Amino acid sequence: MNLQARARAVVLGGSIAGTLAARVLAESYQDVVVVDRDKVLDVRVARKGAPHAHHAHGLHARGHLILEDLFPGLTDEIVAAGAFTTDLGRIRWIFNGRRLKLTDTGLMTVAPSRPVLENHVRNRVAALSNVTYLQEHDILRLVTTGDHRRVTGVVVRRQADDTEVVLDADVVVDTTGRGSRTPAWLDELGYERPEEERVKVGLAYTTRHYRVGPEPFDGAQSIVPVASPAHPRGAFFGQLGGGVCVLSLTGILGDHPPTDPEGFLEFARTLPVPDVYDAVRDAPALEDPVSFRFPASVRRRYERLTRFPDGLLVLGDAFCSFNPVYGQGMTVAALEVLALRELLRAGDVAPLPFFAAISKVINAPWDISVGGDLSFPGVEGPRPAKVKIANAYMARLQYAATKDPKVTEAFMRVAGLIDPPEALFKPGTVRRVLRHAFRTPEPGPSWLDTAPPTGARPRDLPEAA
Repeated sequence: MNLQARARAVVLGGSIAGTLAARVLAESYQDVVVVDRDKVLDVRVARKGAPHAHHAHGLHARGHLILEDLFPGLTDEIVAAGAFTTDLGRIRWIFNGRRLKLTDTGLMTVAPSRPVLENHVRNRVAALSNVTYLQEHDILRLVTTGDHRRVTGVVVRRQADDTEVVLDADVVVDTTGRGSRTPAWLDELGYERPEEERVKVGLAYTTRHYRVGPEPFDGAQSIVPVASPAHPRGAFFGQLGGGVCVLSLTGILGDHPPTDPEGFLEFARTLPVPDVYDAVRDAPALEDPVSFRFPASVRRRYERLTRFPDGLLVLGDAFCSFNPVYGQGMTVAALEVLALRELLRAGDVAPLPFFAAISKVINAPWDISVGGDLSFPGVEGPRPAKVKIANAYMARLQYAATKDPKVTEAFMRVAGLIDPPEALFKPGTVRRVLRHAFRTPEPGPSWLDTAPPTGARPRDLPEAA
């Protein structure tokens, strides 16, 4: 490791963003301390401080590449523990009621449960000689110089005996997520709060785990009916290994999947295709359904501030929190950490230049997420010509991907955050899209409207009308 004169970095929050930040900071600081209010080491189930971890998660292709670079051999380690990996183009994607063509993209997605993935990554970081996890400690307040121009540490409280501890630090990194207190701390220190952009989606996930064999997947790792304006109820149904599958149902704008078993199953029945319902209706469930609500995507515009205390950085969901149905959070956090590493290698990291750097990282996934949300008429927000044109084109592209695997591949490269959204407008891709969908296609009908036999297998249904 290239340890420089920097003494200590303190990371607030031990989830994926905080753990990845600690991994990179450990290259440049003699001592890295990760503080979390929960017990986080050797935890393989959802914990109190991260209730969203109970629900389905996937690591995008770009995120997988970054994690494998930071932790060589991680993929093999996770697979050896029983988790699945698959090509992003070999997931059974269903958009607007129609299945996309399967294809081999060469892009891998890793799909263990979120707590299992975090546990593997966290164990790697905790094994570093200069990283310490301070578990079950509450974060109380920042410590600053008398003029508040620099953060010099943080005060934490040990839950076991309520003892307060001051952790001196050359830099404090806030990765505490959507509930970050940095805006309030800035207020207390005499700084402006960052502007916030909010896109209210009124989303809820409701999740249940089942004992299901591989047969319903027909060779796929997961089945994903993606919510659309015509079919606003969505799902992620994936294999976790050991015969255990996770089913996360999604509903937006208050149409939330119920938590009673009968209501949960009925919601699954109303998905546009029967694949998921047929797989779980008679399968043994491993617990009652559990729900998690996500009211709005939030982007805090720290990069627009003109004053900010030195020695304090913000990243991950504390900086920008995305609608989780797009699966971008972990990958964007990994991209932000790479930006942190690049700045550390170049010299000291000043907050405002760092915020400008990660804001550039966020722009594309934010546009993808917000643009997708604004395709739903009930989601409030401005719809400039750029958004309207992009959404009209995406409807055509998704239809074309039900006919042409090359379009699926181009789509997956953007969805996996490998290519920028502009790549979908390359002349060759546009020609393929317009060949199949010169005009905006009608959405595919629900299987309930077409009334196929209750036991119909996915391969018995048409891929596209």
